[in-house]
Amino acid sequence: MTDRHEAGSGNTLLSIIIPAYNEALRLPASLARIDAFLQQQSYEAEVIIVDNGSTDRTVAVAREFTATRPWAQVIQAAVRGKGLAVKVGMQAAIGDYRFICDADLSMPIEEIARFLPPHGLGYDVQIATREGREARRIGEPVHRHLMGRILNRIIQWTALPGLQDTQCGFKMFGRTAAEDLFSVQQMVGIGFDVELLFIARKRGYRIREVPITWYFDADSRMRLIYDSLYILLEIQQIHRNWQRGFYARPGS
Repeated sequence: MTDRHEAGSGNTLLSIIIPAYNEALRLPASLARIDAFLQQQSYEAEVIIVDNGSTDRTVAVAREFTATRPWAQVIQAAVRGKGLAVKVGMQAAIGDYRFICDADLSMPIEEIARFLPPHGLGYDVQIATREGREARRIGEPVHRHLMGRILNRIIQWTALPGLQDTQCGFKMFGRTAAEDLFSVQQMVGIGFDVELLFIARKRGYRIREVPITWYFDADSRMRLIYDSLYILLEIQQIHRNWQRGFYARPGS
């Protein structure tokens, strides 16, 4: 591991972006696990924690972590919204591969290796999926799984046919795709996942779903019914944005 100044020479393989809203209780354990994992790797990496308007000690906890780790930093986003926090972190990142990582670390951090070379070579965007034979869901109540599948079916019908799990909070973007997609991202709320994948398809990026092991967290910030309805409203906005040319490539 090196500091960010040295890493900026182009040697940073991985950037981990953690959007955090009132995560003072869960963040220390998650950061400790990420730290332990990265210390065992031979490649250079960075961690970017993006505070999302927290009212607890999230910023203080994050700064305690970064104070002794020059390859990590804290950014405070000016406006609430997970989509905005992710965008801010992605645009500050310098890694060749840029990974969105939920603060609850419901996917074991060791599984990040499945998103890095030689896995996924030739793909621009890789999204974790909790569906399929190789994926495992641990401890999730049946009703939440059922509602999640209903939401996914609606997302497939209205925006992203064929993708089984657009809302899992762990996604990897290659440098070129990240710099392109996040430059035109409009959604600052929970629908940003669908928007980015929608744009990625329109622009011809190759998308891969990566089956993972995922542990249900009862303290999940996902408000299943409210957030599902909100995503549907944002899908309508995504289609309007597309029709208005907001996602068009420069000069097209």
